[in-house]
Amino acid sequence: MKKWRKKRPFWGAMLTIISGLMILWVPLNLYLSTFLPGSIAVIGLLFGGMITLIGIIALFFPNASRILGIFTIFLSILSVIGALGGFLFGTIFGIIGGSLLTAWHLGPAKVKSTRSSGVEETVQHTFTF
Repeated sequence: MKKWRKKRPFWGAMLTIISGLMILWVPLNLYLSTFLPGSIAVIGLLFGGMITLIGIIALFFPNASRILGIFTIFLSILSVIGALGGFLFGTIFGIIGGSLLTAWHLGPAKVKSTRSSGVEETVQHTFTF
């Protein structure tokens, strides 16, 4: 489990999922007025659901974490319109989680290779976008 977690933006994805659930909490508790015509609380449902989904996707597709982090930050700021940003805690957690997703990269993997001379040397492979 620890090996799997190190190859993914785990904490950024977890904060993003928590942020999405906080943003979803406000419109779900106002369900009587959420679906009235002209209510903008539906936007809170949409943004909260998308942020939660982005967090889950970031766990399974770590190579896309940079663009997912940018979308998380953008949607977290916009969630203030429809869901009060999860009482602003959802917005703050979303910005932090999105920043962690954007900054995450897979470190260099050290692979030992042997040449025909029998001398071992360490080759570093880096994964860049």
